[in-house]
Amino acid sequence: MLLIRNIKALINTESTPVQTPIKGSQLAHLPTIENAWLLIEGDKIKDFGEMSSCPSLDIETIDAEGRYLLPSWCDSHTHLVFAASRESEFVDRIKGLSYAEIAAKGGGILNSARRLQEMPEEILLENALQRLDEVIQYGTGAIEIKSGYGLTVAAELKMLRVIRQVKERSPIPIKATFLGAHAYPMAYRENHEAYIKLILDEMLPQIAKEGLADYIDAFCEKGFFSVEETDRIVKAGAKFGLKPKIHTNQFNCMGGIQMAVANQAISVDHLEVLNAEEMDCLKNSNTIATLLPSAPFFLNDHYPPARKMVEADLAIALASDFNPGTTPSGNMPFVLSLACIKMRMLPNEAINAATINGAFAMELQQTHGSIARNKQANVILTKKIPSLNFIPYAFGSNLVDRVIIGGKLWQSNK
Repeated sequence: MLLIRNIKALINTESTPVQTPIKGSQLAHLPTIENAWLLIEGDKIKDFGEMSSCPSLDIETIDAEGRYLLPSWCDSHTHLVFAASRESEFVDRIKGLSYAEIAAKGGGILNSARRLQEMPEEILLENALQRLDEVIQYGTGAIEIKSGYGLTVAAELKMLRVIRQVKERSPIPIKATFLGAHAYPMAYRENHEAYIKLILDEMLPQIAKEGLADYIDAFCEKGFFSVEETDRIVKAGAKFGLKPKIHTNQFNCMGGIQMAVANQAISVDHLEVLNAEEMDCLKNSNTIATLLPSAPFFLNDHYPPARKMVEADLAIALASDFNPGTTPSGNMPFVLSLACIKMRMLPNEAINAATINGAFAMELQQTHGSIARNKQANVILTKKIPSLNFIPYAFGSNLVDRVIIGGKLWQSNK
């Protein structure tokens, strides 16, 4: 057992776990207990309350005076498994090339696919475990990882098998997403139908047979997969029990949101561009809008209209989009800073979006995303800070003092 005493404030507490994602004006409501304690038994939260009711127990104890305790971040959109970085494209963008221009000359996703196809499975696994260790140090306590840098039957399966091995070794829960529809390989640029048939007839049956994925995704965007193509792919995935989580509206409004909602997508992710009709569609659905502000930050592009989305009563999650091309970072505290600075979200709204709503976007809300009895004891203890708002305010500082995963103090493997 572990007792944490004298917590300056215990953040995002629940007496009864919420049953639906936090929306609209409620996003700014962050249930808090000041001058608090938390008791952990095994890997679960046993109890918590005000210090006036703190039990006297002869067990391991942490004095958290001056520190905040929060649920760990739930990062519901990443591409954590990849073969190599793409800093040459970073320089291309500085020189003025667009994302589309880099992709057209064989860069972008196709660049990552070539390198992943060449890299042995054991090296992919080793590198992914190092990245996982890094994001846990930032306070991430649940994560989703996509395939999509394979783009052949063998390489997509290799990637998903690596994700499965990461799952088996990970101290935090991992959800796997099949993203074979990430881009069209060069060989299929003029023959979309042949590649879609490869996904439907060869990739999906084998993925289902081996139980390699929880979700299916597609990059529904101009120059990638059309609305009709995406619809066909996610419907095929549903027949194998894979629920959709869709990349859409990164650069264009083209009907992807309506299609995703019609297919009961768990989330639609990116949404750098969004119109009123699409917001109405999301408002009347159970689909979560997952925003990835690190991507437009790195691409020097425009940000999702988060303030309008909050005012429209939408359920919003925040995630890192950790990937080698457009977001080479899994730093969730920085994501919160961008959400506040660039998207005008309030700190409380950003914390809710990065914890409980991120858990909903991975269907982990019963076990993660808040401080509640019998939930997993994956929590963050901050350094001594003057207020909770200081976390997104001090964007260049590491304010994580300790990370507790499964009831134990996390020790980096590095």
